[in-house]
Amino acid sequence: MVTASELIEQLTPVVNTFSLDLDDVTISKSGNQRVVDVTVDGDSGVNLDEVAAVSRAISEFLDASDVMGEAPYLLEVGTRGVSSPLTKPVHWARNIGRLVNVAGDAINAIGRITEFENPNVTLLVDGKSRVVNINEVSRAHVEVEFKKMPKESNASDSDESDSSAQEID
Repeated sequence: MVTASELIEQLTPVVNTFSLDLDDVTISKSGNQRVVDVTVDGDSGVNLDEVAAVSRAISEFLDASDVMGEAPYLLEVGTRGVSSPLTKPVHWARNIGRLVNVAGDAINAIGRITEFENPNVTLLVDGKSRVVNINEVSRAHVEVEFKKMPKESNASDSDESDSSAQEID
């Protein structure tokens, strides 16, 4: 039986042809069939038409190869979504300007990502910049905001007294 890491290796070139990244692959069991869940991401996000095109290409690739064997499987292709944790450096880089909830040994705060240079992320917390090594972060996710993002890609130009960024005790 194929492993998720083997599928990642085989499917990455298929996804890359769409100028997207293969973020993750999981294989689980549902009844008598396997569920192959493929997550894609891109620097400018991913729209539904792109997800559909990538899904068709992955399906055609898997059908033309014997990588999945004879057992039935269900292919699901989607995006990371806003609730997905920030686990890879690219996740941090793609979320500059967004408000994040970060927890770890060195920090427990909500702040806005203003800069990222692997492995350090700069967060604006309570009007003050804090540099945190992402390797010391145990949990991080984007906080959903119901307001328009600034058009400027540099979030440090935004209101320095951002009341939505706060220290958590």
